[in-house]
Amino acid sequence: MQSRRQKRLFSILLVIGLIAGAIGAMLFALSQNINLFYTPGQLVQGLGEGKIKPDVGQRLRLGGMVVPGSVKRDATSLKVSFDLTDDSGEIATVEFEGILPDLFREGQGIVAQGSLKSATVLAATEVLAKHDEEYMPPEVAEAMKGIRHVPPSQLKQSERSSANYGG
Repeated sequence: MQSRRQKRLFSILLVIGLIAGAIGAMLFALSQNINLFYTPGQLVQGLGEGKIKPDVGQRLRLGGMVVPGSVKRDATSLKVSFDLTDDSGEIATVEFEGILPDLFREGQGIVAQGSLKSATVLAATEVLAKHDEEYMPPEVAEAMKGIRHVPPSQLKQSERSSANYGG
């Protein structure tokens, strides 16, 4: 017959083992769904100190600027391909089938999500276009005509105190 201490120790070790197994299973399942972000330069040269390059077939996100003159559309379908570049000068190609966002245009920053088809070609399932940080909805722009807006960080101390107290 086992003593009470041995039963407690066995049950505690069993619970710890089950928790470790559950965490391991979750991490294994999540590793298939993690999307790493790369720029074209990182895609070609590698990411981090170890210069780790993604494997063909790996899901990832690729961000950069659309190279002017590189957009090629298929006349009979929604297939489109275009090149992306970043400040490193490296170029990666994105192939996408679907409707591109309204803000998509050459010279614009985009993020494409999909799987790597070859070392520098991404088969995208989704394309997101970045908007300019100066963007303002037309209604707001119309309402603000004639109003000069200065961010508080650019006001002098005397202007801040009068702006705060209306004096």
